[in-house]
Amino acid sequence: MTEFYQELQEKCRALRLAETAKELPSMLREAESKGLTYSEFIDQVLGYELACREEKNRIKLMKWAEFPQHLTLEQFKLEEQSAIGEKQLNVLKELSWIEENFTLIMMGPPGVGKTHLSTGLGIQAVNQGYQVSFVSMDQLIYVLKTKEYISKSRTRYKRITGSDLVIIDDVMYMAYETQDAQLFFQFIYDMYDKTAFILTSNKGPGEWGKFLGDTTLTTAILDRLLHRSEIITFDENQDSIRMKYRRALFQETGVES
Repeated sequence: MTEFYQELQEKCRALRLAETAKELPSMLREAESKGLTYSEFIDQVLGYELACREEKNRIKLMKWAEFPQHLTLEQFKLEEQSAIGEKQLNVLKELSWIEENFTLIMMGPPGVGKTHLSTGLGIQAVNQGYQVSFVSMDQLIYVLKTKEYISKSRTRYKRITGSDLVIIDDVMYMAYETQDAQLFFQFIYDMYDKTAFILTSNKGPGEWGKFLGDTTLTTAILDRLLHRSEIITFDENQDSIRMKYRRALFQETGVES
């Protein structure tokens, strides 16, 4: 490597073009061999640095999202459920509903694809540059209760409240104490009209009051969540996809005792 190349690399680093600095010698040799014009070379350099920064940001957002599994929309099998069709899925893929702070409520029994669809949409959003947070209802309540004195919860809370899309899994899976219900209401109140939501639940909104223990509070929560919303209902009679594709440790021949 010539001294001139090294000087150029140092200037790139000084301008915080770290990725370009690494690849600059090979990019210069390629430009010379292909006879690129000055404008073509500048476009190549800036395009490379921009692509690297976008990828770094995507990796960071993916880490912050804390998806339980990497379940993409490409892996989602439309033919195995009746909740949405191809046309509706394409509308969701466009992600315009995030900009409009919509709420998607996915209802249905366990194992029918609610978490897969919500995770797939979340990953699609991250790939488009949106900040996303995936959290179960229980995890959210814990974060809300401990954010004042546990640094990890405080960091998680800041990421959740700074997200463009918040996915809350297993909403109303169990009954909650009055204090927990009030914390959840305050969270929805603070985030209303600031972010989009995806909520998955095996209970319809009409049943949520039984789990929060306060009809008035439930009405206030639903009033905000349902203002701009789409309810996607998975068939209660649909077989669990998890059970359909389950893997067994022992073969059908059985194990001798």
